[in-house]
Amino acid sequence: MIEDKAEELGRVLGQTEEYKALRRATEALREDPAVQKVLAEAEQLAQEIERVAQQGNEPTKEQVEQYDRALQSVQANSVYQQMVAAQANFEKLMARINARIYEGIKKGAASPIITLG
Repeated sequence: MIEDKAEELGRVLGQTEEYKALRRATEALREDPAVQKVLAEAEQLAQEIERVAQQGNEPTKEQVEQYDRALQSVQANSVYQQMVAAQANFEKLMARINARIYEGIKKGAASPIITLG
């Protein structure tokens, strides 16, 4: 019963504009070669900095500056910005849904009557 209601909630969430916008934005991000290039560069630089730190050393000023530039390049990209905005909107929706579920849990826990229908 609970699993059925959870599945129904999932189906309804999958039909929301917030979820559809997130899927479109994620797909656009995945298909944009310019964004993928700067994301890969930023990831590579982050791994280099992490490796240096794990060896007990400080990254060079140049490494940090390169990483900062790569992040700025990613964050300035309009496709990336659309994905971040869509993700934030979907997370807001999920926060509202979770709050409603929690309210339902509190009401259910306070009720002496068991209802599963």
